[in-house]
Amino acid sequence: MRAVLFSEYGPPGVLRVADVPRPHAGPGEIRVVVRASGVSPGEVRVRSGALRDAFPAAFPFRTGYDAAGVVDEVGEGVSGVEVGDEVFGATAVAHRGSNADHVVFAVWAPKPAAWSWEEAAGATGGVETGFRVLDRLGVSEGHTVLVNGAAGGTGSIGVQLAVARGARVIGTASAGNHDFLRSLGAEPTTYGPGLADRVHALAPSGVDAVYDCAGGPLPDLVAIAGDASRVVTVADLNAAAHGVHMSHTTAGIEASPPDPQALHGLPIAAALAAQGRLRIPLAGVFDLTDVASAHALSETGHARGKIVLHH
Repeated sequence: MRAVLFSEYGPPGVLRVADVPRPHAGPGEIRVVVRASGVSPGEVRVRSGALRDAFPAAFPFRTGYDAAGVVDEVGEGVSGVEVGDEVFGATAVAHRGSNADHVVFAVWAPKPAAWSWEEAAGATGGVETGFRVLDRLGVSEGHTVLVNGAAGGTGSIGVQLAVARGARVIGTASAGNHDFLRSLGAEPTTYGPGLADRVHALAPSGVDAVYDCAGGPLPDLVAIAGDASRVVTVADLNAAAHGVHMSHTTAGIEASPPDPQALHGLPIAAALAAQGRLRIPLAGVFDLTDVASAHALSETGHARGKIVLHH
């Protein structure tokens, strides 16, 4: 089968589509014929070499964490799903490899009819991350939340999950993405110098939590929140220097132990999608063989929504 991998750090051109053995579902797993799969911003940084000190890659490195497709093999002990079912989900964190013709899922949920294959393929990573961070921050009805980097693939899902909890959401993005944020239920503001003043103008009583999806101005975000414990980042490896928790699920990053995955979020997200309360904005859809272009778009830092590969 075809699978995307890279065997050295470098630009998007180091990615290649190789022929690899087809995997099989083990106990508690299912195998899926992939219709579309997600591109992980974290893996883009791994491939570039930007994370080689914090997270050294074992070559060849198979890419992809989330995907959507049709079940074609059910492992021992699995119930509630059958061959032919349409699902979305993700691999085990340590295995990855969803940018392939077949993938073994460790976690999954029925694909909502409201989502296309591409939308479903891009859902799991942002949903799991959003639930993990919002749960840690204790976000609930009546809270005011600042989402930094709200227009990206992770941020746009996080905004909607916070809104679904009854929170008021302020989101940072470039001016051209402000109408997009309003369509998701957030109140937009621009990032950059003066952010604290702009947030204060929108929320004079302050914010209860900050969800950082972009990395960068952690001292400003701590000042806005009033306490480092009320800020969680998923993008800034320097978080500990500012007393901020960096949330991730990857073992091997010594300075920041992994958090438990928030896998309970998948069926909740599917239910929200069925109610029309959660959509997966797509920044770009590329053919599997054009994965280098997908990574190049992610590297711009200006992708509005999730980047996915069509199989």
